[in-house]
Amino acid sequence: MESPKLRVLFLCTGNSCRSQMAEGLLRELGGDRFEALSAGSRPAGYVDPGAVQVMAARDIDISHQGSKTLNE
Repeated sequence: MESPKLRVLFLCTGNSCRSQMAEGLLRELGGDRFEALSAGSRPAGYVDPGAVQVMAARDIDISHQGSKTLNE
């Protein structure tokens, strides 16, 4: 019997950098065991290009992620 995925939410203020990176890392390293999510209390509305670049250097693509509110 397959275990249900654990849902993990990374919450920060802007949801443009650190929480986006954490979401991408857990998605990559956690595989099918986790549902990785991130949100912000005051989302910036974009993912910081520097965060995308740093993650790309580790072969993790977060360019498709978006800055989200808690309600999303």
